[in-house]
Amino acid sequence: MNRVVFILGVLEDEDVDWLIDAGQRQELQPGDVLIREGDPCDALFLILDGSLAVSVAALAQPIALLARGEVVGEMSFVDSQPPSATVVALEPSIVLSISCQPLRHKLQQDIWFASRFYRALSILLSSRLRSTVKHLQGEHWRPVAGLDEAERDEMSEMLSMGGIRFDWMLKRLRDVNSSPWVDLDVDSAD
Repeated sequence: MNRVVFILGVLEDEDVDWLIDAGQRQELQPGDVLIREGDPCDALFLILDGSLAVSVAALAQPIALLARGEVVGEMSFVDSQPPSATVVALEPSIVLSISCQPLRHKLQQDIWFASRFYRALSILLSSRLRSTVKHLQGEHWRPVAGLDEAERDEMSEMLSMGGIRFDWMLKRLRDVNSSPWVDLDVDSAD
């Protein structure tokens, strides 16, 4: 499941425009460390392409693999604590890096953006927690399971809108930049 759709599905088009304008496209090569466990993290990252591994020093193997459409750095953004894991590129990857300082300023200045952003972040973190619990129970979590029909419809619409906005974000970033990124297939986003 592309977690960025949880955020983009709640935000408005002008919010997504702001994220694109405030963010910086960052290219990673295999082995590049995006986030290091215990080191300060001053950005929120949207994975636009590629794949990254999440690991913790206490374990010998990765605890998660992240791909296009995932969000990282959100926990440190919320609680201002150093990251609890390291995130490393497994292949050439592209992320949209949104610095925490301008994001916090925007949240303080625009109450409606803040309301939408924090709601989206809450849904994202809740989804991650539910997924982790189900994984520990040996089950696969589906975001619409256990909801009544109206809630399923709202969730489905939010996910659909988030997917549309993610594709739009990719296209807009691709059109602005002239690099190997230009060849990115926007229609393949899940």
